[in-house]
Formats: sequence, C-alpha cells, structure tokens
Amino acid sequence: MSSVRIAVRVRPFNTREKDRDAVNVIKMQGKSTSISHPDKLFDKNSTRTFTFDYSYWSMDSSQPQFSSQDDVHRDLGTDMLNHACDGYNTCIFAYGQTGSGKSYSMLGAPGHDQRGIIPRTCEELFVRIEESTDETHKFRVEVSYFEIYCEKVKDLLNPQNKGNLKVREHAALGPYVDGLKKIPVMDYKQIDNLMELGNQARTVASTNMNATSSRSHAVFTLIFTQKEKAQDSEMWGEKVSKISLVDLAGSERAQSTGATGDRLKEGAEINKSLTTLGRVIHALADVGKPGAAIPPFRDSVLTFILKESLGGNSKTSMVAALSPAGINYEETLSTLRFADRAKQIVCKAMVNEDPNARMIRLLKEELIKLRQIIIQENLVEKVEAMGINIKGALGSVSIVKGLTPSSTPLNPEKTLSDGVEQAEGGETTESDPVDDEVTDAPAELKSPTRNITTEQALQQIKESEKLMQELTLPWQEKLDEAEKHKVETEDYMKRMGIAITLGENGVETTVKGVFSPKNTPHLVNLNEDPLMNECLIYYIKEGVTDVGRNENCDINLHGNYILPEHCKFENSKGVVRLVPAAGSYTFVNGVKIVETVDIKQGSRVILGVHHVFRFNNPEVRVVRFMLTTQD
Repeated sequence: MSSVRIAVRVRPFNTREKDRDAVNVIKMQGKSTSISHPDKLFDKNSTRTFTFDYSYWSMDSSQPQFSSQDDVHRDLGTDMLNHACDGYNTCIFAYGQTGSGKSYSMLGAPGHDQRGIIPRTCEELFVRIEESTDETHKFRVEVSYFEIYCEKVKDLLNPQNKGNLKVREHAALGPYVDGLKKIPVMDYKQIDNLMELGNQARTVASTNMNATSSRSHAVFTLIFTQKEKAQDSEMWGEKVSKISLVDLAGSERAQSTGATGDRLKEGAEINKSLTTLGRVIHALADVGKPGAAIPPFRDSVLTFILKESLGGNSKTSMVAALSPAGINYEETLSTLRFADRAKQIVCKAMVNEDPNARMIRLLKEELIKLRQIIIQENLVEKVEAMGINIKGALGSVSIVKGLTPSSTPLNPEKTLSDGVEQAEGGETTESDPVDDEVTDAPAELKSPTRNITTEQALQQIKESEKLMQELTLPWQEKLDEAEKHKVETEDYMKRMGIAITLGENGVETTVKGVFSPKNTPHLVNLNEDPLMNECLIYYIKEGVTDVGRNENCDINLHGNYILPEHCKFENSKGVVRLVPAAGSYTFVNGVKIVETVDIKQGSRVILGVHHVFRFNNPEVRVVRFMLTTQD
C-alpha cells in the first residue's frame, strides 16, 4: 500500500493578473507551501502552511529555486514510469482552477524544452526500450486518448465516432470505456502524431481567466505490456501496466471567468464533476474511520473512470496547479485544501502479471534466498557432497523483476510482426465492489451483476466476447488495423477541415495543425470566436467537390439549412465556380445566389446560416504578386 503523492506547482503571473496589479500570495520553502490573504500579507496569523511531497516554484526562471518542466518530469514522470516497468498501474492527474497551468504541466507548450509530463514520459519509455539488449524480454505499447465533456465520453483518436461512448465495469478489468480505440504504436513519433490528432479534436474555448481554457477532462492512457521468458524453459510470462495521464478541466467561478451561455453551462458541468471528485477524495481519506461515507464513484463519469486510480490498484500522483495572484486567493486556497486531503488516500497497488509467471518468479526468489543462506553458512561443500550442484543448479538463477533503469532494461520487440498473443490469464487486477448504495447512477453505469433479465444476460455475453476478442487479437492484426485506421482518420480529418499529413512530390510530410496549401484552392472558416477562427481548411480539388450533409460528400457540413447535397465547386485549371443546389441557402459576398457563379480570390462564402468561409486561390495570389512586382 502507498499514499497518493502530491506535488503543488505555482506558475508566473498571466496577462490578466498583471493588468490588475495582482500581488503574490504564495511562498515555498522546501516541501512547504504557504498562502497569505492579499489584504493581510504581513499578518502571520493569516498565513496557512501546507506540506506536500513536492513544492515546485515555477514563477520566476531567474530565481535559483525555479522548477522547470524537466524537474517536474524527473520527480513524477520518471518515478511513475519506473513503477509501470515493475508491473504496476500508475496515474498522474492535474487539478486546479482555470488558467492555473494544469495543461502546461501535463501537455506543455510549443518548444522542445516546454514539453509536459505526457510527451516526456512517452519519449522516455521508448528511449529505455531502444537501449535494451535483453532477448528474454519483449514489449507492446498501445495508446488511447479520450475526453469527458459535459458528462459525455468522446474518443479523440477516432473522430469518426461522434456518439457518446458507454462506461461499463468488468469484474476483473474494472471500469472501462466500451468501444474506445486502442492503437498500437512502434515509436515515440507515432505517439506524438496521435497526441496532435487528439488535441485538434479536444474541446477548447476562451474564458476571461485563460484564453485557451480546456473545457473537458482529457485522459491519455499508455497500455504497456511486457513479455518475459522464464529461464531454462520456453514459457513466456506477461505483465500489463496501465499508465493514465489525466488533464482535468479547470474549476472556476462564473463571476471570475465571465462565462455566459454555453460556456456557463459547461462550467456548471465541470464544477459538478469536480465536486463529485472532491467528495470521493474526502470519503477515501476517511476510509477505516468510524462513520466514514462510501465514495460516490458513480455520481460522475469522471470519478467512475478514475475509480482504480483513486484508492484502487494504482500508484497515483497528483499535480495541484496554483495561481500566485491575490485576486485568485479563494480558488488557490481551495486547491491547497483539496491537495492536503488527497495526500491521505492510500492505494492498494499490485503487480499485474500472469499467475504462472508470478509463481515461477516467487519460486526463483525462494531459491535465491536458499542459495544465499547456504553460502553464508559455508554449507556449499556439504550440500554438493549430497549430489546437489549449487553453482550449476542455482548459480544462473536471478530474480525476475519489473524493468527499471537500475535493474533489467527493457528489450525492444524488434520484429513486432511475430504475432505474439496475450498469455492466458494475462492481466490480474482487483476492483472495488460496485457501490450498491448509489441508486441514482446513470443507466450505463448500473451494476451488471444483480437480477438481470435474459436480454441483459445476452448483452453481457456480447460485451464479454468483445473484450475477449480485443484481448486475444494477435499483435500483427492490431498493427494492420491501426494502419488502416490511420488512413481512414486522415481522410476523415481532411474532409472535416483538419489535415495531419500531406503528401508532396510522393513524399509524406508530417504537418501539425492547420496549414495553407500552396497549390490547391481552399475554403478557410471564419468565426467570431478567436480560437475557432481560421482553424479549419477545406480543399477544392480539381474537378467537382461536393458539399452537404451526406457522409459521402467531399466536404461534410452540418447545421441549420444545410441540405444533403447543398452545393458543389467546379475547379478547372485554377478557375473555381460555385454551383448552388435548388432551394439552398448559399451566399457569395452577402448576395444569395441561385445559379452558377465564378468565385474570386478573397470572396466570402456563406453556406446555410452558420458556416462562413473565405475563399483562397493560391494560383491567383501568385499571379497578382508577379504583376505587382513587375509594376
């Protein structure tokens, strides 16, 4: 058993706080973090001090106690990776108010030195793999990435799936997201591309407190499988570790964020799930005490999914992100109290390994102990006189432990096409019993084991068969399926206006984010929201490009007054014409059109009532530039 490790990190003042001449109310010394009321900075009685495992001062890089992204990863990310290599489930989650620096700590910012815990942990994992030379170990790495937005689960690596994924619970596997895409990866570059894809699809909006506020909880998971060959036999054991890296949405007050309309409703849903998380933390901290409440895991999708990470089969760490500004005093104090409560939680982590491999390991450890006793007691000669060759029988035996930098290194499965399947009984985990006391849980989170009907029994059989199929799917088939999914996703994202890769002259070039094509006419979206403006690009190919609600349209749009086949663009050698469908709401430069018109560079195109675009024709721009240069 181990307690949840807590780290607090204070960020620099942001623009909003500087404009309001905010004062610093946070002080750190060693593992202690102190907060003072902004109106009583010099009153010692108003100062409250908390002690955590780590206190990171990231407010001023010129100060000697400054903690960088690398420092945070070294203490938290590397340690969690060590535990994962030993076969434990691990989890790191970031908590704090909106704009306190959670996403910066977890995901980072542009620039190699500014990367957060998630990309650094993924890169370090594959660095260890590449440095390994032990042929008795093989590995597999799979990733999943999903968000919880307004209590709905969305797969960020499978944007084609627009529905709300169901959250279920399995007796052995614990809570899981049904239908979540798990993609096998071969190196860090693939993970980096998948993270970029997921981040493009993640729900982000602007509030007064933070211009790029994350409006959803994001969970990035690495499923790390280690296959280990037993010495002097052909038996392979298996350990499966789940590394969960969670970026929670920011807690906030409507008055501080200036949220209205949809932003206000989102904030209410976010605060509801975080309030439930607080109740779970309080209940878990009181476990074992008289009159302790039962943790209400099922009251929120977030807490139900994190059930194993909070007090279950996991080694868990938490990063509490703090604002140093006095204007955020109440929110910062609340975060510190939350973190102080969370450090009292005790997790019961266990190694997730194959039972047969575990038995072999325990027997080998026992042999090692016996050998050491024989040597210490100088009984080697006597024992060998009995016909037992100590050096021959036990000299080559070594304790088979989880892979850590200080012990046995990881060995890359250089040829992942071996089709290695999961050993029978591969993953063994323990999950808490379903909370029978909770009666108002969503239907998809109800207990699967009480008074079920025939129809429910058949549904459970289908779910079990689906899980079994996923667990026993050969590795090569997973790789083939991942490659097929990659092609489908890139095609879908391109139709939706987001391009991840672009082939130029037969060479595939990775392009992150949105780019402006050099040779292809295209539409760029326009939006009053600065974060949504000019972030989608739709290509107008040579020939005919169909636009409409139908899934087979080249440009797929939805919304009011968008017809199944709304209009089409005809591109002939750089000359683009817009052909509206009968009865469609199609406007060019504010004029509704009912017949074919030529589209000129810079024209404003409105389809339906909500989709506004600017038309760009790179070839026309090049001609204009050449004419201007000649003049």
